[in-house]
Amino acid sequence: MEKTAVVKKKESGMEKRLNRWGYFFVAPFILVFCLFNLYPTIYTFVLSFTDLRGLRSDFDLTGLSNYTKLVTDPYFWESVGNTFVMWGWNFVPQLGIALLLSILLSDVRLRLKGKGLFRALIYMPNLLTAASVALLFRSLFGYPIGPVNQFLQTLGFYQETVRGDGTVVHEAFNFFRNVAVSRGIVAFIQWWMWYGHTVIMLMAGITSISNSLYESAVVDGANSRQTTLYITLPLLRPMMLYILVTSLIGGMQMLDIPFLLTDMRGAPDFKIRTMAVYIYNIAFQGRNDYAYAAAVSVGMFIITASIALLMYFFVQDRSDLKRKR
Repeated sequence: MEKTAVVKKKESGMEKRLNRWGYFFVAPFILVFCLFNLYPTIYTFVLSFTDLRGLRSDFDLTGLSNYTKLVTDPYFWESVGNTFVMWGWNFVPQLGIALLLSILLSDVRLRLKGKGLFRALIYMPNLLTAASVALLFRSLFGYPIGPVNQFLQTLGFYQETVRGDGTVVHEAFNFFRNVAVSRGIVAFIQWWMWYGHTVIMLMAGITSISNSLYESAVVDGANSRQTTLYITLPLLRPMMLYILVTSLIGGMQMLDIPFLLTDMRGAPDFKIRTMAVYIYNIAFQGRNDYAYAAAVSVGMFIITASIALLMYFFVQDRSDLKRKR
């Protein structure tokens, strides 16, 4: 018994020494996180209760005045609506097409060749920076001699403009003066850049499903459509919930593409000005109202967190909640 106790004491001492090394390796991450993430977050929250703006370094506490202004700010709520519209136009086709591609590329019975190449090509747009893609599409759809306009003109498509004297003039399309087209371009860029990542995530979820379930279904006479509807989709629900929440968080922070695509203020008519673009406009353009921009960023966080929690509550499997209870 005494020997056993001595061995246990030695093992506990070894564990303590290993734990100390663990703290040593974790320390760099904690320091970087506190310096570049935690401190700016706390500082932003404190700043939202002040009146800091312009080139000043001193500020006074103003209580909830910034939040009172935020609740009644029509430009902020317009930016919220713009953000949700462009995120919805992007996410619905992104999830649908990614789900279809992931099922096709993971189906063993199809025996598709070159699956690895398809995966690499699909994921490749995700490796590009959003700023470079935004500038690329800005030049592609440029007015009046962008490549898209030149291609449409060779096919005989022009925008017709009627002058005051009644004459009809054919000219190039100014895509970025049309609200629906501008929003569609932003949504398409977001979809094109991120659907490959969604495909990879869904394929990982499909490959984690046990093959015995599919084998049993085939023995019972189920076809591909039935196995997809009754096995693949229900078991993919946790992965789709994860993709939904992370896509929402990323979509609410949409900045580079709508910022660089037009005039950096969300033109036309501020209809592609997202919440992140609005924060940038307030903080670094015009009055440099850092305090109110901090309040807007806190409002964006509250909206995103609230909707993410609601999605998690309504989309998750109810049977899991019953088991936990």
